[in-house]
Amino acid sequence: MQLVLHERNVGPITLLELGERLTIESVPELRDKVQDLVLQGRHSLLLDCSRINAIDSRGIGGLVRNWVSLKNQGGRLKLLQPSARMREVLGTVGLQKVIGCFDDIEEALRNF
Repeated sequence: MQLVLHERNVGPITLLELGERLTIESVPELRDKVQDLVLQGRHSLLLDCSRINAIDSRGIGGLVRNWVSLKNQGGRLKLLQPSARMREVLGTVGLQKVIGCFDDIEEALRNF
């Protein structure tokens, strides 16, 4: 199943609408998409996570690796409307305070 459903630019920020599963199978797709965007000079990414209902340790690991990679290159990665399941997992591993999570798109865009 495809992870990145839609991509659009909002000024300097790229919004990626994600599908239902951030798991071991989808991590390579996210990594490749982030790398492609960085090569295009797009370093500010907002991931719409509202549809995610399945997330595993590899999905969390992939998310962290992309966050660190962007940060090391002067970029930023933030999450828009993380699903209840995703919030639960992020909270359990202590990432909800590290990776910016927003319920409102306008607030998310202002925080880049």
